Amino acid sequence: MYLDFTVAIPTYNGASRLPELLERLQNQLYTEHLSWEIIVVDNNSTDNTAEVIQSYQENWQSPFPLKYCFEPKQGAAYARKRAVQEAKGKLIGFLDDDNYPLSNWVAAAYAFSQNYPKAGAYGSQIHPQWEVEPPENFQRIAPFLAITKRGDLPLIYKASKKLLPPSAGLVVRREAWLESVPNNCILTGRIPGNMLTSEDLEMLSYIQKTGWEIWYNPEMEIYHQIPYWRLQKDYLIPFFKGIGLSRYVTRMLSVKTCAKPIAFFAYIINDIRKILLHLLKYRSQVKSELVAACEMQLFLSSLISPFYLWQKGYFNK
Repeated sequence: MYLDFTVAIPTYNGASRLPELLERLQNQLYTEHLSWEIIVVDNNSTDNTAEVIQSYQENWQSPFPLKYCFEPKQGAAYARKRAVQEAKGKLIGFLDDDNYPLSNWVAAAYAFSQNYPKAGAYGSQIHPQWEVEPPENFQRIAPFLAITKRGDLPLIYKASKKLLPPSAGLVVRREAWLESVPNNCILTGRIPGNMLTSEDLEMLSYIQKTGWEIWYNPEMEIYHQIPYWRLQKDYLIPFFKGIGLSRYVTRMLSVKTCAKPIAFFAYIINDIRKILLHLLKYRSQVKSELVAACEMQLFLSSLISPFYLWQKGYFNK
């Protein structure tokens, strides 16, 4: 028997962050008419995540269950796949362990599914909760840190725009996932020593490709906690390198096989154009200024993405 909704929380070493998230989920409003559950997917944590969840389970008083499962394959794609396997909900709402939803998040997520039955997935309005204030020009790259504010009205993501929501605060219709997302995707998510990412965009591209709509729902609001170290160059440069190196996969998913050679060269030319324009505009700042350096890393990594992925054997998947 299926439930109305599952909140899935993939986590890696999230013992210190999970309590606030679980408290917020316990205090969700307007869910009396819903049957729902929470599943924490421990993605091979090395801290005391399991003990934290066990302690909550022993004292759990809410009418909806709190479940725990362990996924040994590290990578967000594996954790989300495990969540879908374990979930009983017709809808699965993904919250990272540093995503703190407003008190109506679950209710707003369910209501949207009823009003937009063709929506295979839809993202939240995501506000930053900075530990330290970012540089003034940081808004140029802020969306890459899962900060999404696209107005106060629902918005459809058109395939032609090549833009999709992040996985933080994302709700996926279980039916859409099962009929669209292959068992083995190319991208699996960041792990220690490998910043290759965009596994969420690959998953959403498959859902969109099979005809489901992808939406932005501003009524679902979350706050994304961003610690100071995520604004440091030592984190951001590898982060943007990982995004760039992943891009060939997400770029080509919607391209027909016969058109891929043309698209390949078109993307190469466009990436070179972006690099040259960036150098002309910022010159020496591409090394010294944080945002310009991140953008340059993204353009360079996007250029070499197909060659990197081929060399590393990702296409063998």
